[in-house]
Amino acid sequence: MSQLGAASPVSFQTLVAALEAAGEPTRLRMLALLAEAELTVSELVAILGQSQPRVSRHLKLLVEAGLATRSREGAWAFFRLAEDGGALARDIVARLDLGDAVLAADRQRLEMAREARRKQAEAYFAEQAGDWDQIRKLHVSEARVEAAILAVLGDRPFYNLLDLGTGTGRMLELLAPRAGRAVGVDQSAAMLALARSRVDEAGLRNVALRQGDIYAPPVERNGYDLVVIHQVLHFLDDPARALKQATLALSPGGRIVVVDFDAHAQDFLRTDFAHRRLGFAPGEIEGYLAEAGLVRARAERVVPASGEAGKLTVMVWQADDPRQIVDPFQKSDVEFA
Repeated sequence: MSQLGAASPVSFQTLVAALEAAGEPTRLRMLALLAEAELTVSELVAILGQSQPRVSRHLKLLVEAGLATRSREGAWAFFRLAEDGGALARDIVARLDLGDAVLAADRQRLEMAREARRKQAEAYFAEQAGDWDQIRKLHVSEARVEAAILAVLGDRPFYNLLDLGTGTGRMLELLAPRAGRAVGVDQSAAMLALARSRVDEAGLRNVALRQGDIYAPPVERNGYDLVVIHQVLHFLDDPARALKQATLALSPGGRIVVVDFDAHAQDFLRTDFAHRRLGFAPGEIEGYLAEAGLVRARAERVVPASGEAGKLTVMVWQADDPRQIVDPFQKSDVEFA
């Protein structure tokens, strides 16, 4: 059970409603599946072998009881266990005998749904691979950048992680194992499909993905002790505004980590890859972070190593929320930016 769930007692009536919702065979099977992965209605229809109206009706009851949540990505809706009510659902699921024939068959069909996702993601990535490879060749190795991110984070713990502009979900894959829960936000449904496949393959059950605008991210305020913005700001017209919005999601004493290019002169990135900014000049991001109300902004440079001559330097910035920490595991406000 998560720390958040353990610290969140519910009223008698809320608990009765949750138990009534869970105490039905199809809905209990759904909870067992949603404990494993985010799923669409169509995926649940295929796994459970029931009609779409019936599956939708059961999902509606689970959402109303606070055991599941629904998030929309364009024409698709994804369901997962709720962050608070999900703790109760996970406790119920944990008591199930996973060797039960019905549940085992459901998990087999779940793996088929995951495999279909992986194939779809691989097809999209194959189409874009040339662009990805060309950009990766321009800057210092990703392994060195990720090592720098981990070094900046150090041993200081974080429980609630937010990855804005999650893209393929690599930052979630890297950092979510250290978090109690993690949320990735991206405007692109195609990128979220890639991220969802990556999260599935990594077996990360504490990750939720949401489609949304970085200028108005669909996340709760004061809810995250670590916010990451990795290789996103150079695509934006107004990086300062994005950082101010990201700051609203920080819990007291939290921190933001920004990863992006140092200022450079590779102008073709504007025309060929839609980069709005050719990196950021010294002190520019630190200024934006200060304007957003953050303190102790500092930067690490990942410069080209031997054999990387001519490649772009990557910067890793970190800044802190100045508010005093009361309780790092305190339940966040349910208020959306």
